[in-house]
Amino acid sequence: MNDFNRSVAAARTGTMDASQDAGLRSFMLGVYNKLALGIALAGLIAFAVGTYEPLTALIWGTPLKWVVQFGPIALILVSAFAMRNPSPTGSAILYWTIVSLLGACLSMWVVIASSGMTVTSRGGAAMSADYMTITKAFLVTATAFGALSLFGYTTKRDLRPIGTFLVIALFGLVGLSLISLLFPPSGMLELAIMGGILLVSAGLVAWETQELKEGYYAFAGDARSMAVMTNWGALNFFILFYNMFTIILSLMSRE
Repeated sequence: MNDFNRSVAAARTGTMDASQDAGLRSFMLGVYNKLALGIALAGLIAFAVGTYEPLTALIWGTPLKWVVQFGPIALILVSAFAMRNPSPTGSAILYWTIVSLLGACLSMWVVIASSGMTVTSRGGAAMSADYMTITKAFLVTATAFGALSLFGYTTKRDLRPIGTFLVIALFGLVGLSLISLLFPPSGMLELAIMGGILLVSAGLVAWETQELKEGYYAFAGDARSMAVMTNWGALNFFILFYNMFTIILSLMSRE
């Protein structure tokens, strides 16, 4: 970690100009391309599970629903401890597994849109969505994500102190949302948690972009590290995009 920080410091004080660095642009494009492929795969899985009745019944009518709902969290926690020195293959498998599980989670919105049903959130809010609502939520999320990532790429401000706080806040909010399952439903608490996760995830998009940019300068030339960074960057981006999209969709679907 100290070597990383020294490399990043050298990059900041040196003569490298990020806007002119073709290598950096190529690396970031690789991360965004993997993110785009992940979003496309998640969308295809969501549509397949949500519209093909045997798959819908298999995922949501059996104990597999617990694997789909809690599998991504379990994988992230396990990987934080088990993957101390991840390989390109291992990090890629983790990425595509989490993308697939979260895509299956999104299938519930496809079921709602296809059937025209109205569901009630745990906080008591009635929600219904059609394909137009899903499309609007996706476009809003993609636009916001792109703007935030562009800010993180171009800003000269050091976002690390803010990023550290946001990461802690995100884990705190996720923990609070899990603990809230043990208490009576509360509409106000539900909205507060959703709003907090949305704002924190938005801030983390900019921070993660800057971290990837500085990581490139620290590890450029190390093909193994660059491959792992591409997978981890795409995974972090995908989770943040997923958080923002599902919350925006939930808010837009409220009646």
